[in-house]
Amino acid sequence: MTRLVIPELSLVVLVGCSGAGKSTFARSHFKPTEILSSDFFRGLVSDDENEQSATADAFEALHFVAGKRLAAARLTVIDATNVQPESRKPLVALARKYHALPVAVVLDVPEKVCRERNRARPDRDFGGHVVRQQASILHRSMRRLKDEGFRHVYVLSSPEEIAGCTMVRQPLWNNRKNDYGPFDIVGDVHGCYDELVELLAKLGYAVGGTPEEPFVTPPAGRKAVFLGDLVDRGPGVVPVLRLVIAMAKSGAALMVPGNHEMKLLRKLRGKDVRLTHGLEQTMQQLGQTDDAFKAELAEFIDGLVSHYVLDGGKLVVAHAGLKEAFQGRASGAVREFCLYGESTGETDEYGLPIRYDWATDYRGSAAVVYGHTPVPSPEWHNRTLCIDTGCVFGGALTALRWPERELVSVEAKRVHYEPARPLVPSIDSKIAPRPLDYTDVAGKRIVHTRYAHTVTIRETHAAPALEVMSRFAVDPRWLVYLPPTMSPPETAAPGQPWLERPEEAFAYFAAQGVRHVVCEEKHMGSRAVIVACRDESAAAARFDVDDGRAGVVYTRTGRPFFGDASLERAIIDRVRAAMASLWDELETDWLVLDAEILPWSAKAIELLRTQYAAVASAGLASLDTAAGLLAARGDVPGMADLAAKYRTRHDALGAFRDAYRRYCWDVRALDDYRIAPFHVLAAEGRTFVDRSHVWHMETLARLAKVDPALLMATRYRDVDLEQPEDVAAAIAWWEALTDGGGEGMVVKPREWIHRGPKGLVQPALKCRGREYLRIIYGPEYAMPEHLERLRGRQVRLKRTLAMKEFSLGMEALHRFVAREPLFRVHECVFAVLALESEPVDPRL
Repeated sequence: MTRLVIPELSLVVLVGCSGAGKSTFARSHFKPTEILSSDFFRGLVSDDENEQSATADAFEALHFVAGKRLAAARLTVIDATNVQPESRKPLVALARKYHALPVAVVLDVPEKVCRERNRARPDRDFGGHVVRQQASILHRSMRRLKDEGFRHVYVLSSPEEIAGCTMVRQPLWNNRKNDYGPFDIVGDVHGCYDELVELLAKLGYAVGGTPEEPFVTPPAGRKAVFLGDLVDRGPGVVPVLRLVIAMAKSGAALMVPGNHEMKLLRKLRGKDVRLTHGLEQTMQQLGQTDDAFKAELAEFIDGLVSHYVLDGGKLVVAHAGLKEAFQGRASGAVREFCLYGESTGETDEYGLPIRYDWATDYRGSAAVVYGHTPVPSPEWHNRTLCIDTGCVFGGALTALRWPERELVSVEAKRVHYEPARPLVPSIDSKIAPRPLDYTDVAGKRIVHTRYAHTVTIRETHAAPALEVMSRFAVDPRWLVYLPPTMSPPETAAPGQPWLERPEEAFAYFAAQGVRHVVCEEKHMGSRAVIVACRDESAAAARFDVDDGRAGVVYTRTGRPFFGDASLERAIIDRVRAAMASLWDELETDWLVLDAEILPWSAKAIELLRTQYAAVASAGLASLDTAAGLLAARGDVPGMADLAAKYRTRHDALGAFRDAYRRYCWDVRALDDYRIAPFHVLAAEGRTFVDRSHVWHMETLARLAKVDPALLMATRYRDVDLEQPEDVAAAIAWWEALTDGGGEGMVVKPREWIHRGPKGLVQPALKCRGREYLRIIYGPEYAMPEHLERLRGRQVRLKRTLAMKEFSLGMEALHRFVAREPLFRVHECVFAVLALESEPVDPRL
């Protein structure tokens, strides 16, 4: 029985004459979706699997599909004769392009068997000379398959051998997805033995024995991972090697090779290698060892795998890092990248190669931890982390505990080797974040969230959102959240002089299994997000801004709230001062607040002048004149009734003017503004979606007590929907608010996140007052004929939109708090903005 070992990511090329049984063999050992048959593609492009004139188009289509499968890391089988070298050449090239292993399986069946099989098939009506020619070509080239680039070649020489063979799929050596750790990933050691022992002890590893014969006991369940470059430059290369080899043999450690190990391997094998970059120290120290250790060392290095994919695919370790397209693949290009990164071909002022900044463009889902290029301190960037902190140069030896993402370091004992480039922070060495790129948002997008599962963004809505973010938004590094829209309750029943009442909001939440709700006063201002930091250094550290600001205020579409930078700075300073007690209490140096900034006229002054005031002024004057003229002709039948109608319209317009005037006053200086915060959204390490709305109200009320001239406490009521007296009191409170000119109230489940019988419950419903709705629906909306028409409004789409935007906003905060790449945060922020283009009645 022949055993065929097929790498899990490979391009399997079946080779054999017509009638050799390639299709039968393929169906016996591979899934139907893995098999790409030339006959099938010939039929696909010509409706006839035997139409030879369609062969070129068929193979063009076949190669295209094969490329897509290999790009997606899918094993692919090519079912065609493939007896000619020129037919196999593009397939080997395709495998190399996608860093998959090309495998040839040759079915070298006797010509007689092939001819008999073809005669039994009416669609194979061709002479025996065809099989004879194919067999001749095959036998001339079969011995050169390895030279053509096939990594594995299997030859099956009889129908019995073909029928009796077994197929084994072998994971690539770099595939350790089933190893879930936990891990302790150690950066470049470079012969710093004392520091390595100290670091391992700090990580909980017990190092025993002697430097010549060490043994290590790891913490229960944990495993060390070394990122290469154990050798060169430092004074303890040999004991470092003995220690790591012992750990690897015992199963306490994994290791990937560094470029210094590969250079050492070439030297150990007698190659002509220059003794530079610390190799001279290594060879000098190895000179004190015996040949047996050198042989063991060469074998150890030769067996190292370029990189590992660990923890279910969540973690990738490689010496110099690894971009997404190379992860879990095997080729010379992959190994080269793992060892050296990607060079631009230029050198810097120190004569060192300039590396392409692959981490800035990284968009993979796996975290990549690497070393190779020393950095003063490790910083996560787009899910990548360099932990080579230059111990041998006098820096530190650093390890990352995974999945805890905790960094552990020990300082270098001294400078063991003078670096060519100073190990200090520089503007050039700092990775600049790339917050948003067109490729991150182009086309139709499906955004995964933890509350609404997936949210689809249509391509037609992406363009206007991209324009807003690119032209008008604040510095995107501050843009970590956009607030959602809010839905009203169901429309009040016919016959009532209302569109919205608290009863409908309470009924909705009760039906969803919510017992306790919080009713918050709704302020007639402009929605704002306030990001405030303890000081400028905290802003620079967390938001990567270097403009001296300690915070920002922006609108619900991400635009700067204040056109005057000095005014914004003054407001942020006042808010920060009011937060003085919260920094330590919440263990944070920054906070994100959701708020209303009053008056409404501060942001809507042009809208008031050009629309609201103009309509009121012109309408009142014209209606007053019309009503007077009609009243003067009261002797004409019907004129008195018509005059009364115009007077009613005049009064409605007056009520409209009074409604918007309540929310307007002159804004000339800082003291003319009022801020009413109502959500503490996020802080370092956490969001506050798990806190009740009562907690939010009470916490923010404390800020208002510190600075009552600027900050307002939002009035609220905690309501038990199963207590009639609570419900009645809340309704009476809403009536008092709205009768006194207030906008109304917002009703929320006491717990921010509540799941009902049909899933996530609306996080809030706004219930607006009768007079306030004149601003929304027009001066005469409350007239019976208009009111009944408006009762047909549909809130379902608005509620769907509100839920999507809420889920996206919360997802953005969760991602930011978890220190995910900024492009992942902006994916959600951008989606909220794009959803504003949904065709939903803006008056709802």
